Amino acid sequence: MLRIGITGGIGSGKSIVSRLFHALGVPIYDADTRARWVMENDAKLRQQLTDAFGPTTYDAAGRLNRPVLAGTVFNNPALLTQLNSLVHPHVGTDFERWAKAQQQAGHPYVLKEAALLFEAGSYRQLDRIITVFAPVAVREARVLRRDLHRSPADVQAIMAKQLSEEEKVHRADYVLTNDEVLPLLPQVLALHTTLSAGLRA
Repeated sequence: MLRIGITGGIGSGKSIVSRLFHALGVPIYDADTRARWVMENDAKLRQQLTDAFGPTTYDAAGRLNRPVLAGTVFNNPALLTQLNSLVHPHVGTDFERWAKAQQQAGHPYVLKEAALLFEAGSYRQLDRIITVFAPVAVREARVLRRDLHRSPADVQAIMAKQLSEEEKVHRADYVLTNDEVLPLLPQVLALHTTLSAGLRA
């Protein structure tokens, strides 16, 4: 079974692409969603995060206090590195368990969706990488339509902390263009055929 990563900068549309693959029967591991689950349900990690970032990391109901944690680490590279160093190994272990279950179920390949696939180093767990590409102006417009609480400056700040689209494209095995000009579905169908056969385009 092939383990395929799917990534792209904010607003590239990687989640839409993942949903298309899911509709074709491909199991999808959403790293962001699973990271939140692990941070709330892994007792060891909860303790590590509380020790590192204080008791307000979780609310009174025991849920991850994402706004507080994000506000603490977003503009502090050292704290962000510390957070990632705590969370990513646990997510990696969670992914390994999940992938083994999918392999036992007989799937020819699975997708791991993650915005920071290269930045976090988790690409090393994977056989191949898909980058979803869209021009910066298209990505920014999408995010501003989707996230009404964000300003253009907010979006640009997030983009600045992510690997450039050019670098992601350079490091990818496959590139899907989601620029609202080139039809996306035929690209996904062609790649699905290739990956289902275990081939390299």
